[in-house]
Amino acid sequence: MPRTPHTSPQTLRLFEALMKDPTTWRYGYDLSRETGLASGTLYPILMRLTEQSLLEAVWEPSDQPGRPPRHTYRLTGDGVALAKVRLSEAVAKADRRPTAVKIVRPA
Repeated sequence: MPRTPHTSPQTLRLFEALMKDPTTWRYGYDLSRETGLASGTLYPILMRLTEQSLLEAVWEPSDQPGRPPRHTYRLTGDGVALAKVRLSEAVAKADRRPTAVKIVRPA
């Protein structure tokens, strides 16, 4: 059975970080630090979500001369809606997992 799109643990971590304040523009570096995702994992997810119109991405000029502009990202309305659904599904799935049984061995 194929995986439901946008449900990888990495994408869910990104959604969780972005949903803390969905209207705030965020730098990729800040998202990487918050989620613990390496740039080789994070940026392909950001690009894919942007291509699917779930994220907005804009270039922000640097306030320091000689520094290049940086991309900033935030969820679109569709992105917020999808993130809510995927995160609630992940919580529901986690709630359905059986709990571990601790085996107590006699001393």
